[in-house]
Amino acid sequence: MSQTTPARVAELRAGGRGAPRYAGDARPALTWRVETAAPRWRQASAVLELRRGDVVERHEIAGGESASVAWPWAPLTAYETAHVRVAPTGVDGEPVPASDWLAVEAGPLVPADWTAAFIAAADDDSSDAAPPATVRDGATPDEVRESLRADGPARRVSRFRRDVAISRPVARALLSYTAHGVVELRIDDDVVSDDLLAPGWTAYRDRLLFSTADVTDRLGEGTHAIGAWVAPGWYGEYFGFDGDFLRTWHGPRALSVQLRIEYADGSVETLVTDGSWQATTAGPVRFASIYQGERYDARLADTGLAPAAALPHAAPAVVVEADPARLRPAALPPVRVTGTIPVAQVVRSASGEAILDFGQNLVGRLRIRIRGEEGAVVALRHAEVLEQDELGVRPLRFADAADEYVVAGVGEEEWAPRFTFHGFRYAQITGVAEGDVEVVAEVLHTDLVRTGWLSTDVPDIDRLHENVVWGTRGNVVSLPTDCPQRDERLGWTGDIQVFAPTAGYLFDTQAFLSSWMEDVAADQARIGGIGPLYSPLIDQNLFPPSPMAAWSDVTTVVPSVLHRQFADLAVLERQYPSMRAWVDVVRGECVDGLWEKGMQLADWLDPTAPPDRPFEAKTDPYLVATAYAHLSARLVSEAAALLGRDDDAAVYGDFADEVRAAFQRAYVTPAGRMMSDAQTAYAVAIVFGLLPEELVPAAGDRLASIVERGGHRIGTGFVGTPIVSDALTISGHRATAQRMLQTRELPSWLYPVSMGATTIWERWDSMLPDGSINPGEMTSFNHYALGAVADWLHRDVGGIAPLAPGYRRVLVRPRAGLVSRADARFDSVYGEIRVSWHAAESDPTEASPLEAVVVVPPNVVAVVDLPGRDPVEVGSGTHRFTR
Repeated sequence: MSQTTPARVAELRAGGRGAPRYAGDARPALTWRVETAAPRWRQASAVLELRRGDVVERHEIAGGESASVAWPWAPLTAYETAHVRVAPTGVDGEPVPASDWLAVEAGPLVPADWTAAFIAAADDDSSDAAPPATVRDGATPDEVRESLRADGPARRVSRFRRDVAISRPVARALLSYTAHGVVELRIDDDVVSDDLLAPGWTAYRDRLLFSTADVTDRLGEGTHAIGAWVAPGWYGEYFGFDGDFLRTWHGPRALSVQLRIEYADGSVETLVTDGSWQATTAGPVRFASIYQGERYDARLADTGLAPAAALPHAAPAVVVEADPARLRPAALPPVRVTGTIPVAQVVRSASGEAILDFGQNLVGRLRIRIRGEEGAVVALRHAEVLEQDELGVRPLRFADAADEYVVAGVGEEEWAPRFTFHGFRYAQITGVAEGDVEVVAEVLHTDLVRTGWLSTDVPDIDRLHENVVWGTRGNVVSLPTDCPQRDERLGWTGDIQVFAPTAGYLFDTQAFLSSWMEDVAADQARIGGIGPLYSPLIDQNLFPPSPMAAWSDVTTVVPSVLHRQFADLAVLERQYPSMRAWVDVVRGECVDGLWEKGMQLADWLDPTAPPDRPFEAKTDPYLVATAYAHLSARLVSEAAALLGRDDDAAVYGDFADEVRAAFQRAYVTPAGRMMSDAQTAYAVAIVFGLLPEELVPAAGDRLASIVERGGHRIGTGFVGTPIVSDALTISGHRATAQRMLQTRELPSWLYPVSMGATTIWERWDSMLPDGSINPGEMTSFNHYALGAVADWLHRDVGGIAPLAPGYRRVLVRPRAGLVSRADARFDSVYGEIRVSWHAAESDPTEASPLEAVVVVPPNVVAVVDLPGRDPVEVGSGTHRFTR
């Protein structure tokens, strides 16, 4: 390798991108990237080194793998800091200089490392809280709402304090913490971390996450106050639908903290939560609920968590029973404020009151700066849309989604809620003069690293794509949810099952979804191997466990997607028992290869389904169920083969073949027509590989005919929408697929764009053409599932598609027609792939010649397939293709 093109290790990391500083695993996977201007660079081998103290261990890797490489040494131990570096060698035989040493740090790692008790306030009587009124018990909807908004012990926030005397210099101090509820840790009344809503929502009976923060700089010599606020969060929320609400009750709000102090003289001290802490439920936060909002009385604010102070109304904390075996270090990125958005414009309600329009439907909270009279009650209400010049709050159902601030009257005051979040574009603030309040919106979500971009010369397509991005942001708050605004916000498995490929292009979802899939597996084990409809499950389950095609198939699809997108074999290894258990359930549901029993959501929200019966789609639900039986069996067989489980690969491969043959007999005519003559039926048959190869053209022709006769409008729900464009493309009807994306008439992808949407809607017609909200009781304006078409956009328009796990081998195959220019970028685990192209004709079609620039990162090979050219294989570097 010449001196003019030096190579270097540009990145080395342990664990997932964006993951916490302290390891979430005692054996974190290693990933590195090489940067070089040398063309066609590929790795031939690498040497990994681990330094523990003065001892260095070497491990040699043969081959080119550099993503999610298994930790090859003894596992980390609690509070250990080890150092790792890597020195790759290219296939040309030239070594790349070793990387800098990477510090891999650990806090507690396993339950045995945790000695802190869980403590609660003695005056926490939330266990005696009266259940909310319910429609089932005869209450009216207004009475139910009032009950859910009522102050009471279940909605209080507990505060905790302990003083710590530091008498000598501290070399390192690590504070580890978790809670039954959501927690904010403070030292001397300053927040320890910018993490929000920790420890998030998990399958609490099986998994409770904890975080670790370095607080060395906070603990100089003297006395310090270690404090915490713990709100109910998801742990003590009321969940339900249609006015019937259940409370998940695991015990009182509780805190567990472990502070390890390593002094400069070599001594170590560990302080933990116990009965010596002080605690109270008194304080300025009078009410906190994920769904209903937060109420803060600034007149009651105190200095109870500050140094040299005392916590008013406090008493010794009580130790509560808790199972430490549930504890796991958080491995996913935390929830944070990731940006602020100013008011775009002020509009007036029908009565003349100001409504703030932020110009973007977002998820987060308002931050207000205010002057007012003592005792003034300032109300903050939120909505995603306007209807008849008022906040459109009906879609929120029983979620109040409102915050309240009582003014202290001490001059300028600033406040934002800390224990709730809302989905909104519009907000209305009452109780203060317009000139006396300044407002910004803070965007809040799990802080996933952005990895994918797409821009074109068609503004509507770009707006659609941006809507998908914002829909993703809004529905990754601790877990992948269906919607972020109403009385639901559950981890519905069907939504992320269809959306995972899109999400994983736009953001690095590896650590986030890997963590959530562990909750799915834990819930699944508790309900007999059935993939849950949503996860985490609520103890008093909202629905009886039932095998549900497309939803339960999250157990097989998402791990397979994570492996394909991030070259993560470990997720397949970890989730394999869950994958296999689900397909074993499916085998029991099938008779002679067909799944034709039980309730099925199937092609949920097909546009022809009645508003109040969204499961009544045009496509036979059992056709969908059988198609997914084949898909999951095939995915388990493929995973088994990758993991060296050859016997399982054969068993599940045979079952997949049996289902495929049964599908053809039951649902396909000899001429290639589907018994359900609907878009989704053809889409699953073609994309899932259920048809004999010779029938694919005929099936594609019929699908294209249905689409064209329907004016190129969409005719699919959750199942068909992500794959109908692929089905048309695979079967030779790309132009029809592109035409579908250009349609603005209802139902279509661009209809919401034409109506001013800035996120993806739950229904194709969540807002009707006259500007009124869909009359159905299930109408969200921030649901990402129908935005899964962006996966096709990334591959077919942007031209970036994986051919091997992690995009180590990538297909670059863009086509004009829908747009005449596109720029796509994807920051893969191996490096950034870029494709920039434009059509060489003024009126382009999919066959038009393209001029393109393709940038391939080191250790990646691209197959470039442009119209009118033979495909060519290229290595790393910048490649230009002209007419």
